[in-house]
Amino acid sequence: MKKTKNEVNLMQEEQQKEQVRVDNVLAKIKDSIQKQEAEVQKAEAERSLVEKNYVQNARINTLEVDDQMETNAEVQQQKQLVAKNLENETILKNQLEVLKLLKDSPYFGRIDIQDPGDDVEQLYIGTASYVDENQDFLIYDWRAPISSIYYNGTLGSVAYETPGGQFTTELLKKRQFNIQEGQIVNMFDTNETIGDEILQAVLGQQSDEYMHNIVATIQKEQNDIIRDTYHDLLLVQGVAGSGKTSAILQRIAFLLYHSRTELSADQIVLFSPNLLFSHYISEVLPSLGEKNMQQVTLAQFLAQRLQGLKVQTLFERYEEKEKLSAQVLTARQEKEAANFMHLVESYVATVPATDLKFNDLYLEGQVIFTKEEILTLYQELPSLMQPKHRFEETKKQLFSLLKKRIRTESHQDWAQEAVNYLSDQEYHQLLVDKSELEDDYQGQLDYLAYQLVKKKFAPIYDAIYNNFFFDAYAQYSHFLGQVLPNGLASYNENLEFHQLALEDCAPLLYLRDLLTGNGQNRSVAHLFIDEMQDYTLAQLIYLHHAFPKAKLTLLGDAEQALFNPLMSPRDFLQKLQENLGIKKSRVISLNKSYRSTKNITDYMKAILPDGDLIQAFTRQGDLPRVLVSNNQELGLATLKKEIQAQLAQDSTVALITKDAQQSQELYYALHQDFDLTLLNNNDQGLPKGVIILPIYLAKGLEFDNVIAVDVSATNYHGPDSLGILYTICSRAMHHLTLISFGPLAEPLKKIDPDLYQLQADFYLA
Repeated sequence: MKKTKNEVNLMQEEQQKEQVRVDNVLAKIKDSIQKQEAEVQKAEAERSLVEKNYVQNARINTLEVDDQMETNAEVQQQKQLVAKNLENETILKNQLEVLKLLKDSPYFGRIDIQDPGDDVEQLYIGTASYVDENQDFLIYDWRAPISSIYYNGTLGSVAYETPGGQFTTELLKKRQFNIQEGQIVNMFDTNETIGDEILQAVLGQQSDEYMHNIVATIQKEQNDIIRDTYHDLLLVQGVAGSGKTSAILQRIAFLLYHSRTELSADQIVLFSPNLLFSHYISEVLPSLGEKNMQQVTLAQFLAQRLQGLKVQTLFERYEEKEKLSAQVLTARQEKEAANFMHLVESYVATVPATDLKFNDLYLEGQVIFTKEEILTLYQELPSLMQPKHRFEETKKQLFSLLKKRIRTESHQDWAQEAVNYLSDQEYHQLLVDKSELEDDYQGQLDYLAYQLVKKKFAPIYDAIYNNFFFDAYAQYSHFLGQVLPNGLASYNENLEFHQLALEDCAPLLYLRDLLTGNGQNRSVAHLFIDEMQDYTLAQLIYLHHAFPKAKLTLLGDAEQALFNPLMSPRDFLQKLQENLGIKKSRVISLNKSYRSTKNITDYMKAILPDGDLIQAFTRQGDLPRVLVSNNQELGLATLKKEIQAQLAQDSTVALITKDAQQSQELYYALHQDFDLTLLNNNDQGLPKGVIILPIYLAKGLEFDNVIAVDVSATNYHGPDSLGILYTICSRAMHHLTLISFGPLAEPLKKIDPDLYQLQADFYLA
């Protein structure tokens, strides 16, 4: 609805008043920054002085036994002082960073509220709170309970949650700002969650190497995700471009704010789809004044827990899927089902002790403990004990036997003679904290001999501690022979080459952990898994086992399932509830796509049978272009012209292919004509210019300009074609081009011609 002249003039006057407030607030923030910088410099100087004293005290001669205790006490005191000063300096620096976040754009929203019987309050919402010298809140953190009114409320009576319960107030005004470098670019009043003007401005910007913090554009349904602290399992099903990843990062920031006294970033783990994605989102939390959570890919996590083996990645498996036999594929499906993990549990509970696979422990070519000895120790324990408790008790007995062996060896001639070869410095260093032996020469010799033998046998201690006396790989082979003989040959063949297929990782680790009682991290409070549709139930069961105290937040898009069969979010949640034992769970669906223009969204949703469920945002743009050539040679010529044309309007053009082999072939076909970057699974950054990558590396990312290369019927003909084509198209923000070397893939032929521009070298039947 068009505004009258009076309304325009009134808003201009209001903007002038608001600019005066912005100027005043920024002046105070800049003054606070100067004061905080002085405090930081002062803290750095104090810490430097304490460190200098610490270094001087640490250099005191500790060779004289009677000085050692006094010196150690002084060093420990200085060490604590250094730690205290460093902590104070870190706090001051963090506060300074928050102030700097506010100095260009202090806030983005204002709400006017009135509690019953009170005056009207004006509250301004920004990325962080700011309190002036009078302890007045000039800016409220977007995560504060009162700020939820800005995201969820419409004018009138509104309720909001606080630690003290639910409160109700009257929302009289909601105003939104776009402030850049201290100047109000535009502002307007709205009754909506977030007005289209702000969204249009933000979404129309060009993409960058990093994802941006866009807390100013949080929608109501995203706000529900962000502020949910009740459920133990939150499942977010979001269509491509619906802002689910952004909402999840803002959820992490909210949780850190909400539970600041008992939660740190180190207690949050995010499983991301690839290293490119990890790099892409790495600046969001710092831009909100928070430390980044731990990030890991599934491949990194598994490789860390299976050191010594080359673990197959999700992408390697994707590349080989068309080469596998039906028998291998059938065995894979069984290994990745939830029931297979239950078979592991049953096996662990009932496997006879005689079937356990132990290893000999060697030191310098000599067997210290034979596998038969270890098995005997295990068998002598009560059979009613749980396997993990029997295993732990076996470890304790091995440690005890090792300790006896070390004491015996320390009295052997070789150990006593080895003491004579110690230098004076080594001699005194080994006797630190042993002042009671000052006048006992023989006692010193015995003690030193024991220390030398202990050092020699340290590898055996480490082997026991790390469970190297247990052969988990042979045990898993025995398990497969019992429950899935068809899956045994491929596993043994891979093991021969120190390799492990992805489908074997979760059940093998689960079996190892249940038998040994190891492998669990109880300090992690929240586990986030992006692209959940790419994880099998077996993997999710294992991750829940590995992080037993963590609340789960899973997000993804069933339509982008490149690696696994499709499953509806409701069915997926039911399966998780059945197998994880989680009672408080919730599904939130995000059906509106914001990333792409309406033209691109309308095209990509037309690929899907249920595409009508996807809602397109109203940002208009160019129609997608579909270029069809008779053959690959003509298609490549067309592609080269298209790249040149697209580079004229965008600094980055992404050429997305079906798989890595096609990316490599495309690179060799184009590298003489263009400055290209071929991305692979190890890349961690997104350069400008022309980049080539397979679709699975593009998951979670977005590009200003996307060219889908070879969308022909020859290339896309399998049952997974819909998901792949939809995912490729959904990466484009502003411009989408599809090039086909031959007749179009069937899903694309069915799209309404009014939704795209067609340029073809021949008639399409």
